[in-house]
This record gives sequence, C-alpha cells and structure tokens, in this order.
Amino acid sequence: MSTFTIFLALIIIVAFLLIVVIMVQNPKGGGLSSAFGGGANQIGGVQKTSDFLDKSTWTLATLLLVLILLSNVTIMDGNGIGESKIMGSEPEVESNVPAPIQPPADNPQE
Repeated sequence: MSTFTIFLALIIIVAFLLIVVIMVQNPKGGGLSSAFGGGANQIGGVQKTSDFLDKSTWTLATLLLVLILLSNVTIMDGNGIGESKIMGSEPEVESNVPAPIQPPADNPQE
C-alpha cells in the first residue's frame, strides 16, 4: 500500500468527521448544545459543548488541509518528475544521445 493511498484514506475519514461535526451544530445557536437544556443560564456545561464543537471543527478543517498538502507531496516521484497517479500518464524522458547520421542515398537518375 503506497503512502498516497494511506493519505487518501485519512482524508476521507477526516472529511466524513468534519461533515458530522458541522451537521451536529445548529447555525442559530441551538444544535447539540440546546438539546441539553437550551438556555444561556444553564450551568451544566452547555457552553462547553459549543466550544468543543467549534474547536473540533477548526481542528478537523486544519487537519484536512494539512493532509491534502502532504498527499500532494507524495504524488511526486523520487526523481522529481511529477507523475499523475490518476491519469496514469508516462513522463517524457529526453534522450541526450544524438540520432545517427544517415549517408545520402545514391540517386541513379543524376
């Protein structure tokens, strides 16, 4: 299993977790934190739930960005030629050997 495949699996997992955390939040201040009692005067840790969801969203988003950038580095070959793993293209290799010189063909009509 290549390093790129490992990064791809991690990216998919982090993206799924990020979707779940964002879907749990309510844009109007409710969400999971309002399910435990609702009011701002609640002492039982509702504010901490909102803080946890907010921090986990930022952490997962940052982790996703870092994983994407690191996976881009693993696509590069060891010799520095970028090869697309998705397209399967072959890198063009230039040859430094000159082509052989062909002698002129004899033309019997001259």
